[in-house]
Amino acid sequence: MISARNKIEGKVVEIKKGKLLAKVKIQVTIPFTITAVIVREAIKELNIKKGDTVEAVIKATEVIIEK
Repeated sequence: MISARNKIEGKVVEIKKGKLLAKVKIQVTIPFTITAVIVREAIKELNIKKGDTVEAVIKATEVIIEK
């Protein structure tokens, strides 16, 4: 379980994969988009796909994706 208090639920609208990192765009219920850059391995481990509902967990300058 993640202990951060700043969680924002949203839908994955785009995933762009690079050689090492992946950029995940999340449309949240308030009309704005959060973009998180995470390692490709996390996309696979969390089985994140376009259209999934996820939570953006915001802690300091990082955005962590939880599913």
